[in-house]
Amino acid sequence: MNRNNGGKLYIGWGQADITPGEPVFMAGQFHARISEGVMDPVTATALAMESREEGFSDYAVMVSCDLVSIPNGLVNCARDKIRKKVYGLDPERVFLNATHTHAAPECRTAPDELLFLGGNVSALCGLDLPVMDPADYVDFAAERISDAVRQAWEKRSPGGVSFGLGHAVVGRNRRIVYNDGLSRMYGKTDDCNFSHVEGYEDHSLNLLATWNEERKLTGLVVNVACPAQLSELSYLITADYWHETRQEIRRRFGQDLFILPQCSAAGDQSPHILVDKKAEERMWRLAGYGESQVSGSIVKNALKAGVSRPLAERLSGLAQRRDISVRIADAVGKVLPLAGKEIESEPRFFFLHRKVNLCRNMVSRKDAEEAAKEAEKYHEEYLKMKNELELYPGRKDEYPANDYLRWYGPVTVSYRMYRRNIALRERYEIQKSKPLIPVDIYMVRVGDMIFAANPFECYLDFGMQIKARSKAVQTFLVQLAGTGTYLPTRRSVEGGGYGSVPASNPMGYEAGRQLVEATLEGIDQLWK
Repeated sequence: MNRNNGGKLYIGWGQADITPGEPVFMAGQFHARISEGVMDPVTATALAMESREEGFSDYAVMVSCDLVSIPNGLVNCARDKIRKKVYGLDPERVFLNATHTHAAPECRTAPDELLFLGGNVSALCGLDLPVMDPADYVDFAAERISDAVRQAWEKRSPGGVSFGLGHAVVGRNRRIVYNDGLSRMYGKTDDCNFSHVEGYEDHSLNLLATWNEERKLTGLVVNVACPAQLSELSYLITADYWHETRQEIRRRFGQDLFILPQCSAAGDQSPHILVDKKAEERMWRLAGYGESQVSGSIVKNALKAGVSRPLAERLSGLAQRRDISVRIADAVGKVLPLAGKEIESEPRFFFLHRKVNLCRNMVSRKDAEEAAKEAEKYHEEYLKMKNELELYPGRKDEYPANDYLRWYGPVTVSYRMYRRNIALRERYEIQKSKPLIPVDIYMVRVGDMIFAANPFECYLDFGMQIKARSKAVQTFLVQLAGTGTYLPTRRSVEGGGYGSVPASNPMGYEAGRQLVEATLEGIDQLWK
């Protein structure tokens, strides 16, 4: 192993199952979903790295969770438990990121400045549904996460790291622009007014490999610019494509490998296919992966054929998930032998946590007034549907289960749209006295590479600006290391559509530029 002017590196890994054992309220859609089983487990994976030299130590712990986001309540709860059970570790040096699966338990238990909904089930969806309270799940998940961190911390042993850059087509820009200049997330591309896909796509795969002193591979950090949301309409808990990806990587490189997934800047990206869908489906069939979930047809057809819903949902999206797992594993297989030529056991190592104040996305008086009107409309819809369900429970039978909504779906959409518009109206008042919002960003330098984490669903352009100007040889951007909210670009705001309108964005594109500069300043600091 090569020396690179740093302290001796100690590495530890840990993993925990954070799958609940009872029905939960699932995160990721406007309509409520009660989990109806488990497709595959959701996990938390922790990597502890410490650099030691005489009289000095620097360290950090990264944790990846198969969740939609990492709200403040979960972070605080996990750190409290880490503080009590892990000796010698400062919990503030532990940061978590989400893979953004849309089929994991809801853990947003309190609203904050980046989050318009939070609380118990009734507060989240307007109905008392028979599920585990989100606060109870947060406590359960935080306990398991702290266990994974303790494993990683206590198992630290001398080792080395290597890194490399590969490519795998996983994410695609999901914003479609039409001839009138307006954009729509997941817009139809077979429309005669379809003009172009709005933005860039990043198919890079950043890989960090860890090795023990005998040069045996112990774990991988795999970073791609794509959220895990192929099975986003599922009523079964799932880690999405990262489940198949872990399986495929372990099949090829070792069943005992730890695999820590990260989502790079990808707020306007998704694995869903908007062009060449039929051609892609045909190739999945020829490859033996089966059908796809793109149109939802596999669920509908399976139900008509008498297949149970859990089995129908199990089939949902698996063809493309399998395809993605092979693409990622192929890229890992290409990078790993080359990266293994340069294993560093004493890399320069520095951790940096910064709190930066970013400007709010200012809500105009007009937007606030329109939001108040929309809130009133949705509130009336919500109360009408809720009262009908309470007075005539048999009405539930009028909402037959399908691959999209259950009986409680429509009323919860109205409630959540009501709360969304109320939040926008409230922001108009708050911004007068609080024009800035503090957010946490984290950076870890390991030799010539850098990990730079932020709490947003950060549109790709901002990520490319950071990568292009970074002093690091290789930059691992990590989004959703926090509550998670869209951070759109100027062109996206001008195009409009979900994800780029005021209700979607407590922060605007000005905050995106500020985030870029704050991140680059931190990287510069770590390189001095």
